[in-house]
Amino acid sequence: MTAGGHPHDPPEGRDERGRDEPGRAQPGQDESGRGRTVSGPAALAAPAVASWLTALVLLGCPALAGAAVALAAAVAGAVTWAAAKRRDIAADYTRAPAGERPAAAGGKRTGQAPRHRLGEEEQPAGAEPRHRLGEEQWLSGRGVSHGRAGVEHGWGGVAEAGSRVGGGLAGPTRAPGVAARIALAVLASVAVTAAVTAFTVHGVTTGPVPDLARRGVTVTAEAEIADDLRIRPHQGGVSRRETAVVRARMLLVSAAQERYAVDVPVVLLGPADGWRPLLPSQRVRVRGRLGPAEPGEPVAAVMLVRGPPEPIGAPSAVQRAAGVLRAGLREASDVLPDDQRGLLPGLVVGDVSRLDEEVRLDLATAGLGHLTAVSGTNLAIVAGAVLVLGRFAGLPLALRAVVAVVAMIAFSVVARPSPSVLRALVMGTVAAVALGTGRTRDGVAALSATVLGLVVFDPGLARQWGFGLSVFATGGILLLAPRWRDRLTARRVPRLLAEALSVTAAAQAAVTPLLVLMSGRLDLAAIPANLLAEPAVAPATVLGFGAALIAPVSIDLARLLVRPAGWAVGWIITVAQRAADLPFASAEWLGGMAGVAALTAAAVAGWLVLRGRARRRLVAALAAGALLAALVAMPVVSPWPPPGWLLVVCDVGQGDAMALAAGPGRAVVVDAGPQPGPADRCLRALGVRQVPLVVLTHPHLDHVGGLPGVLRRRAVGAVVVSPSRVPEGEAGRVSTQLRTARIPEWQAVPGMRWRFGLSEITVLAPESGAAPQGSGEGATANNASVVLLVRWSEPPTQGTPAAPHSLPAAPAAPAAPGVPGGARVPGGPGAQPAPGPILGAALLAGDLETEAQEALLRRGLPRVDVLKVPHHGSSRQAPAFLAATGARAALISVGAVNDYGHPAPLTLQRLRWLGMRPYRTDLSGDIAVVAARDGLAVVVRGKRSGAG
Repeated sequence: MTAGGHPHDPPEGRDERGRDEPGRAQPGQDESGRGRTVSGPAALAAPAVASWLTALVLLGCPALAGAAVALAAAVAGAVTWAAAKRRDIAADYTRAPAGERPAAAGGKRTGQAPRHRLGEEEQPAGAEPRHRLGEEQWLSGRGVSHGRAGVEHGWGGVAEAGSRVGGGLAGPTRAPGVAARIALAVLASVAVTAAVTAFTVHGVTTGPVPDLARRGVTVTAEAEIADDLRIRPHQGGVSRRETAVVRARMLLVSAAQERYAVDVPVVLLGPADGWRPLLPSQRVRVRGRLGPAEPGEPVAAVMLVRGPPEPIGAPSAVQRAAGVLRAGLREASDVLPDDQRGLLPGLVVGDVSRLDEEVRLDLATAGLGHLTAVSGTNLAIVAGAVLVLGRFAGLPLALRAVVAVVAMIAFSVVARPSPSVLRALVMGTVAAVALGTGRTRDGVAALSATVLGLVVFDPGLARQWGFGLSVFATGGILLLAPRWRDRLTARRVPRLLAEALSVTAAAQAAVTPLLVLMSGRLDLAAIPANLLAEPAVAPATVLGFGAALIAPVSIDLARLLVRPAGWAVGWIITVAQRAADLPFASAEWLGGMAGVAALTAAAVAGWLVLRGRARRRLVAALAAGALLAALVAMPVVSPWPPPGWLLVVCDVGQGDAMALAAGPGRAVVVDAGPQPGPADRCLRALGVRQVPLVVLTHPHLDHVGGLPGVLRRRAVGAVVVSPSRVPEGEAGRVSTQLRTARIPEWQAVPGMRWRFGLSEITVLAPESGAAPQGSGEGATANNASVVLLVRWSEPPTQGTPAAPHSLPAAPAAPAAPGVPGGARVPGGPGAQPAPGPILGAALLAGDLETEAQEALLRRGLPRVDVLKVPHHGSSRQAPAFLAATGARAALISVGAVNDYGHPAPLTLQRLRWLGMRPYRTDLSGDIAVVAARDGLAVVVRGKRSGAG
């Protein structure tokens, strides 16, 4: 019909007589002509949230509480339904004309001639057809359509419109309204979730396994591995001790005379070496002690496994295929540098078995840690790449869709079809479909249905942070990103840039409350870091996935794909490093609900401030000024490293790592801490690119474990080690690393002396051929620590008077081997190596205990200004040794969380009695000794997020 059409023409969707076309749903109605259940995503969002909260709470309650909640919700749902029905019937009665109301006694109509009952049609001959109540009629000459109120000759025109819920008025059989329907859906989801959670809690709190766990019984069990193992490194300690955390289902358990066939979830803890080769779905036999699980965890027990597991079954065919493909990707990645070869498998399929600790810390600090977790983004990238290739190949749409599904299934196999991967598959599909079609309301409904289904299927997901972050990020992209994108494009921002900005900001804004609740920090660098890193994620994922598929056929071709993928991964690592090094990259915030409340208040205040355009411009100017101050002014006002630094004690947790200034961009490193990441980060902050000499005082993990971090992307001249090879495992590992890197390894000899710039380093101990001291292997290794005397001289041009500390000559010894960039100083009585007046001195005493301290004191101990307190401030300190040093500052390298009670309160008290001021890395972060006008001074950096 044209604009000037006949006024009696029926509108679209009606026949010529004004009736609804059969089979066509009208606005606000379903196909049956009734009102919609609920319009919008609230139909599933509210039940999904209710289900999540129900599982979250009831997992920590007895099973009886879950059953009671399920029963109460079911009863409340039935009462709500009945009340809604009665209310709607009463409303229909009051809205009907008086002549249409049934009489109280006989149901007869009063006040008018009798009429036919609802649903019947009785027409005199030649009369215009009438419609039953509940239909709509097009009135000629009015152009008005009346919804479901009907038109009757005796009503005098148009009857009162009924309820507008769902677009129409229902009769006595009308369903409840919107509010009632949402309430019913919430109550139903609560009832179902509570019932399932009650069964889950009952299954993990009753039966033989929980009973044995409560008694701490040692058992032999058979279990099936349910997911990839997680490696939990031991912080510090004598030797490398990594623990494998394995989720499994216990199938058989026997203890003494008891033997039970069971099927319950458990967590197995054991040495990592025995578990690394095993795959999910594989059955193993283990022996160990059962213990109760943490309250609220949906597992029956935690088992501390003794010894390696005994495989008694092969993994499934799918898991074997996944293992082959993942191993092929790791092998192909060996052509890349260490940091890239560890990140690429993690980025592609979530395999973080070789991920460098420093890279992990940088990713976490920069807000990029989600890249190493398999998510819907990975699946969307793979499917998108396949669709693009299929389009270029000219494949029809249906075939392209089939190929995309096959690719996603193949990716799920490579990433291993674990619960987290399957969850990512569902989440990624929801986000991709919703954004691709532009129908965010449907996307929210689908996301809500997914959450509801997953929580009902596995209530334990409600307590997993990964699940929450995934849901919140997807919800933020669906709800916030389209609006923010449209606003940006309205301000003439290019659409691609607007898409990237809106998606990144929406996801980060959505997950920030959970991050505050979880860790009590704000990732301020996350949005710019994600914007810069995201362009490299897709090529790295696609190329890495292709390499994983090709590697079993041709490893050489797989390596060709891996090399450009390494460029993309290298860019991501660079972005993470730069972002992590920014001032306030990760800011401390209140944790828990208090932090969420403070964040909410700040968000509301920000929204009120930013409502006006002038206010937004003012805030933008202030934010730009603050950013400029953080990037430019802060390094000037509070620089790190401080100017004139001579010695820095790095905050590496429970361990030792120090750097001695050896010129611009150069430092001598003494010990490397327990892990590569913190040592590398400390040296990077100091701007160290060359390390002419490394001294490893003794082969304990907390002193040598971080050696790969020192070697990373730095030229290293030589490494000096203790003559003691105890413990042999760590000593052999260090030697292997040095041989691989082609770095010379020398044993320390008293009297060795080197000069690097203003620093002179002399070896004082241990004595060659000295008998082992101390009881036990740990004490023996500690007492064989390399002890260094470091003296700093003033530049000859300064002409300042010498410091009052007189240092005795070092004992006679062979000349120290030369190293690149260092002057070799021959030993011998009366040697005068210092080029100018002595500025100050420090004694770096390794982990010496009382026996070696007393022996060194008997040979003569120089007086110094600074003492690196031996053995992290343990109680095994000789008071005479501490007093003989004459130090004014005592530096203690110790972890904030350690199992040894370091530093000992008695040691701290003794240091203060002797006039020394203790400085601790667990409290102050990195500690620097700097040159001052009248000697030496100490500057502390302060604790940073993720340190120690």
